[in-house]
Amino acid sequence: MAKKKPAKKKGVKKSAKKAARKTAKKPVKKKRKPNPAFMKPMKISDSLAKIVGSKSIPRTEVVKKLWVYIKKNKLQDKINRRMINADANLKGVLGKAKVSMFEMTKLVSKHLK
Repeated sequence: MAKKKPAKKKGVKKSAKKAARKTAKKPVKKKRKPNPAFMKPMKISDSLAKIVGSKSIPRTEVVKKLWVYIKKNKLQDKINRRMINADANLKGVLGKAKVSMFEMTKLVSKHLK
């Protein structure tokens, strides 16, 4: 009969390595700066001014005000929430009776200069 050798303990070295990894400091991430192009005030067309006002505001604020108008007037489709059913004012801006929320920003950009 052959004698069996005792098994080596491998777990000790691995757990020490894992502990060393956890204590290592992670690099500090810098806070992202907003793109100044998005903060530039834009001239608003007359048809869009009926919804968001005639004051020059940045593109991001125009989209926020559009969403406030859409939610206030319940223009989102009941079944497919990504679709927007345009009323008379919004149809003048979008040019269609029904558009997707992704297409909306593209169509609104034509009314900003």
